[in-house]
Amino acid sequence: MDDRRVLFFGDSFVAGAGDPRGCGWVGRVTEACWPLTPYNLGVRGETSVQVAARWQAEAWPRLRSGARSGVVFGVGANDACSEQPGEPPRVSPERSRGALTELLDAAALLELPAFVVGPPPVGDAAADARVRELSERFGELCAARDTPYVPVAEALLRDGTWLAEAAAGDGAHPAEGGYDALAALVLAGGIGDWIRGF
Repeated sequence: MDDRRVLFFGDSFVAGAGDPRGCGWVGRVTEACWPLTPYNLGVRGETSVQVAARWQAEAWPRLRSGARSGVVFGVGANDACSEQPGEPPRVSPERSRGALTELLDAAALLELPAFVVGPPPVGDAAADARVRELSERFGELCAARDTPYVPVAEALLRDGTWLAEAAAGDGAHPAEGGYDALAALVLAGGIGDWIRGF
């Protein structure tokens, strides 16, 4: 079997919070794109800035000369959230864009192919408006760099299962059906071809 490794960095949506199966969209994508060695490095509550600060130190032990490796970034949802209602977002859109630029620049220096999944909605109207804006900014950045990007916010805001499961849970994270929907968007966005291509 080829030693094909994919490192998934991001937040609680990458980690699969709320999924009773415990695999989230990353596990579903892994199953659909098997064989590969996945490393789920999602940390609940982290912003793009926090992921950018830690990811290289966590990536190095999982990379090996001769292995085919790539990195997936799923950040931005926590950036758009406020600590308290009415307060500014935890990370400004400009800083979020800068953090994604840092992530992609560092991946390029390591010669790691990169794939970006846009932030999903978080169940708060004000934050979700910022998520939409951030998703557009991320899309523009990735298009300019020829980096594959899958926006998911708009589709999930129209997905009844995602919305119902998130509302029945902690307000932000879905259960199985919602992660099925998110994984389907990522797969439709070409992650399988991307994995097979490096």
